[in-house]
Amino acid sequence: SNSGWIVRLKRGVYLVPLRIPAGGKYGPGAALILQKLMEEEDGKYQLCGPTAFNFYGLDDQIPSVTYVYNNRISSSRTIGNLAFQFIKIAYQRLGATNVLRTPEGVEVIYSSKARTLMDAVFDWSRFNSLPRGYDWIRQEIRKDFKLASELVEATAQYGNQATARRIGYLLDSLVQTSRIITRLQRQLSNSKTSIPWIPDRPAKGTVNRKWGVIING
Repeated sequence: SNSGWIVRLKRGVYLVPLRIPAGGKYGPGAALILQKLMEEEDGKYQLCGPTAFNFYGLDDQIPSVTYVYNNRISSSRTIGNLAFQFIKIAYQRLGATNVLRTPEGVEVIYSSKARTLMDAVFDWSRFNSLPRGYDWIRQEIRKDFKLASELVEATAQYGNQATARRIGYLLDSLVQTSRIITRLQRQLSNSKTSIPWIPDRPAKGTVNRKWGVIING
């Protein structure tokens, strides 16, 4: 709406404040917008990518767009005065979340720190997050060792073969507990094809045969 105090969520669906805001301009936060939009779409969401990287202090750059994994919408949208990047993924790939409440009492759902670190490797091309994502994993596991097993669980449940190989190779240098690493090794197929450690660089370097990774950086 052009009135300034009604915000259009989608065609035919609007957010209206309980009272006309001071100055006549309504600016609902991302948490309320996502809560109401996903209720309308009968969907689930979790904040991800650069939004989560900044939330967990991995990257100090504050993104101008809110990144949202969800199971209903695939598009860039501006709602109210906020920009969103909706990334549609399968329902079963939603999970490993950290649920918080805003000061206004609205629930807001982030990917967990372990899931966020895993997605920095899994969804690297979308989020431009490698090789810096490897540094984030190193620094966070040095600060909190139990994050290693949470990262393995997130990778086993929500990752893929390439992610399991890359994270497995990295954890081998950080973690002395073979039980944690074995969980990832069981995920691997018998493929003889090696993959590059840093995906967008030439695949030249020594091969780590345990994980099938070409160390190219």
